[in-house]
Amino acid sequence: MGGLMGRRGECAVLDRLIGVVRAGGSRVLVVRGEPGVGKSALLDYLAGRAAGCRVVRAAGVEPEMELAFAGLHQLLTPVLDRVEGLPGPQRDALRTAFGLSAGPAPDRFLVGLAVLGVVSEAAAERPLVCVVDDEQWLDRASVQALGFVARRLAAEPVGLVFAARVPAAELAGLPELVVEGLREEDARALLDSVLAGPVDARVRDLIVAETRGNPLALLELPRGLSPAELAGGFGLPAVMGSGSLPGRIEASFRRQLEGLPEQTRRLVTLAAADPSGDPLLVWRAAGRLGIPVGVGAPAAGAGLVEFGARVRFRHPLARLAAYQSAPAQQRQEVHGALAAATDPAADPDRRAWHRAQAAPGPDEEVAAELERSAGRAQARGGLGAAAAFLERAALQTPGPARRAQRLLAAARAKRDAGELDAALGLLVAAEAGPLDARQAAEMESLRGQIAADQYRGSDAARLLLSAARRFEPVNVGLARETYLEALGAALVAGELGRPGGVREAAEAARAAPPGPDPPRVIDVVLDALALRLTEGHAAAAATLSRALERLVTLDAGEASRLLWLGGGRATRIIAGGLWDFEAMYALTARQVKVAREAGALVHLQVALNWLGVLHLVMGEPAAAERLIEEDRLIAEATGNPPVGYAAMVLAAWQGREQQASELIKATVQRATARGTGILAGIAACASAVLDNGLGRYDTARDAAQEVFEHDDVTFGYVVVAELAEAAARTGDVTLVQAALDWLSERVRVTPTEWVLGIEARVRALLSDGEAAERCYRESVERLGQTRVRAELARSHLLYGEWLRRQGRRLDAREQLRTAHQMLEEMGMAAFAERARRELRATGEIARPRTAPAALAAGSSALTAQEAQVARLARDGLSNPEIGARLFISTSTAKYHLSNVFTKLAISSRSQLDRVLPAGRDPAAPR
Repeated sequence: MGGLMGRRGECAVLDRLIGVVRAGGSRVLVVRGEPGVGKSALLDYLAGRAAGCRVVRAAGVEPEMELAFAGLHQLLTPVLDRVEGLPGPQRDALRTAFGLSAGPAPDRFLVGLAVLGVVSEAAAERPLVCVVDDEQWLDRASVQALGFVARRLAAEPVGLVFAARVPAAELAGLPELVVEGLREEDARALLDSVLAGPVDARVRDLIVAETRGNPLALLELPRGLSPAELAGGFGLPAVMGSGSLPGRIEASFRRQLEGLPEQTRRLVTLAAADPSGDPLLVWRAAGRLGIPVGVGAPAAGAGLVEFGARVRFRHPLARLAAYQSAPAQQRQEVHGALAAATDPAADPDRRAWHRAQAAPGPDEEVAAELERSAGRAQARGGLGAAAAFLERAALQTPGPARRAQRLLAAARAKRDAGELDAALGLLVAAEAGPLDARQAAEMESLRGQIAADQYRGSDAARLLLSAARRFEPVNVGLARETYLEALGAALVAGELGRPGGVREAAEAARAAPPGPDPPRVIDVVLDALALRLTEGHAAAAATLSRALERLVTLDAGEASRLLWLGGGRATRIIAGGLWDFEAMYALTARQVKVAREAGALVHLQVALNWLGVLHLVMGEPAAAERLIEEDRLIAEATGNPPVGYAAMVLAAWQGREQQASELIKATVQRATARGTGILAGIAACASAVLDNGLGRYDTARDAAQEVFEHDDVTFGYVVVAELAEAAARTGDVTLVQAALDWLSERVRVTPTEWVLGIEARVRALLSDGEAAERCYRESVERLGQTRVRAELARSHLLYGEWLRRQGRRLDAREQLRTAHQMLEEMGMAAFAERARRELRATGEIARPRTAPAALAAGSSALTAQEAQVARLARDGLSNPEIGARLFISTSTAKYHLSNVFTKLAISSRSQLDRVLPAGRDPAAPR
């Protein structure tokens, strides 16, 4: 295929893309421009130049935007044989999405990984070029999957090229080729190529100027005008009238349609109403309307539409003109014929859509069929499509009560699809009702959930509390579940929410009707939290312990249900309040597992961050960094920001002053803007750690005191030791005593080694002589029996500092050496520096550790992703499992592992243990 007129630069870009793909690389490109500017012609050029490559194509059609995964299925049909080679969860997700098998609604990121796997496997045979035209009309589920793939291609010979008027948000940030109008000389040449006779120069100049070099406008606007009208310019006012350029092109197509025979126009309207392009369907429907075979010839002869193996219009604007120029009654007739001609078993959703378009008014039978289509779309994971079907079903519903019910279901589907403003709009429509008591409660609950999604914590708590009260007379189980959600929202809002909001939610939950007998785990957790928040730790300890026992024995289904209700936060509060580190770690690791398997990526990000913080307390910063990196990868894949608080806490523990301070400041600003006190609390805890490490005890005390006094339920076990240490260093004995009294209450009712070790350390800060030494020794002994190694190291540090001040330099050296070694191994540089300074004061110089030569030379040369792939391979994960974990293809995982072997001078996975730092996958079961 030769070049396109006036498109030398654009063709060169596409030629380079094909060259890279042929050479084994991957490229993504979004071709953007106004209608008619030549995007489709450029895609045709690309396909024609792709010799030696396999080309698969799809095109968005506006009426199919409501059919979930329709565009993706169209694109992948030629390579669907590769689906069977995918890992089981990905294979099942894609088959379910395409309606090829039944199963639970697939997570969209599993679908994305499956698509990535399919194109990667297809490209292994020969380079693959995927071409998607009119992306702006692709269904959202397909765009999400393709946007995911576009960001994950790396080591595959794949080209993925989109053309769009305005690309979807899912494609934002991808490389773009902006196509503009032709230069003046090229525009003149193109215009001359279609003019049948001489045209006045001024008329030609006017056409070139008005079309702004748009190729389709140059080709189409002169059509339908006689040579005499063109020659003198007398017909131009009708062509060049006011309106947008696409509108004028569409008007030109309408004029051409008006010259066709009536039966031909009916056939063209019928073809325009069916987005599938299936000629057999079109001719079956035509037969039902009495349209004879052969009447399409005039339209085909005019170049408006082609009736071949597919029914194709010359341009989407031609289809639009054909459809919109037909009278409303005629459009209903052709949709009715298409519905009747569509096989209800093979394509029930398209049939339902045509029936809805054919209905002159509300029709319950049509509405019920659309509702069934919504169910099928939801089962395939097409939440946006399900919401669209439900919304249309509501509009077709004659009865007001049933209409309100469907609007409520549509709003719920919109919220699940992330379209929060659209969901609120549907709730406004549903309020017209009538609603029964349960529906009114569901509406209030949905408003609260949306407020939580929008980070309006105080509003969320208020709305969910109101919903829970509404549920009480109609469904006690739902009422109690909603109280747990409300309590969680109030805790998230914390001090930045409504004054007294947490206590109000807790008191309301305690006053709620009792749950079933025997109680569900949700009921036990709710009762324990509500009692703790209203009566205090001592009164609630036994109930909290029973709740924790139930939590650690949950089955997968119960764990998943609790996760959706904000139970992850509740489990951390309960386990932390009982100072049971083993239970807290096990529950958090399980939350990571449940969220990962369910594809619940927002929940997964939160759980990964908390697991990262626990690894810091365990003295395992490398494990925490891996979890932080996974949070970042998920954020990159979804387009959402990282949760990020584990990265902030890591910087604080490591004493990286500038970075930690910047992260703390940004987190406080975000917390204030969102009204999420829990974020502000985490930032205050990080600030206390940072300042204690750097010896800025005044600011450490102030930060710790603020969070301790405002929210000891969520952060007490995290911050009490920081508060006591900073207060002791600033001479605030009253504050140290307050911390000790708080700890002593916990010791009396839940005496774990962890809390006993911290309580002994705080007692030591208030003691002198032998009593202080006994307390320090007890703290070291007790914490030595736990996994909280960072706290053990700090007990050694405080003990050594005390011994040095007592003049016992030799005894101090022993504790300070241990502290320095532990803290340096843990990467806690600021605290290690404190230990180093104290050692120097005893007359001993601590030397920094050096990494083993192989480790320094080898692993440090790895990129971040190579290091992750290497660690996962070392831990026994296969390439497909690594790909699923890191949101990359199997080929990319294999490519990175090959680079790892080269850089580390090894030849097998079994050698990775020898050359990589110690530490297993932090999310793996222990």
